[in-house]
Amino acid sequence: MLPPINEIVSNFELLDEWDERYRYLIELGRMMEPLPPEAHVDANKVKGCASQVWLVTTTDATGGEPRLHLVGDSDAHIVRGLVALLIALYEGKTAREALATDALGLFKSLGLAEHLTPQRSNGVRSMVERIRHDAQAVLAA
Repeated sequence: MLPPINEIVSNFELLDEWDERYRYLIELGRMMEPLPPEAHVDANKVKGCASQVWLVTTTDATGGEPRLHLVGDSDAHIVRGLVALLIALYEGKTAREALATDALGLFKSLGLAEHLTPQRSNGVRSMVERIRHDAQAVLAA
């Protein structure tokens, strides 16, 4: 189970070396809820990622406005960690809260933006766009 996003941010701030931060990202990827094998389909694939990334967004409407529930996976360890970071950031938010969330700002504040390859940065943007698209679909429903 993933720790809350504020705990992840605090842990990142404690790690001075980038190899430690990459190891922590990989560990976050290992903590993610597993994506069922039947969910590894093209419909769940995130377009624009160099690695294979799958994201599934469902909603839970108990207690009022629907809240997002995300599960994901990747075939690359660091990318899987990036998926975990995004899931921790968006998990349990309403669609409106998700649309107001600045994921790229978080990546920048953690120093990830400057330490990711251009391909991985594009992949992160694609994942964020996918989550925002799913949140917009929830609002439109």
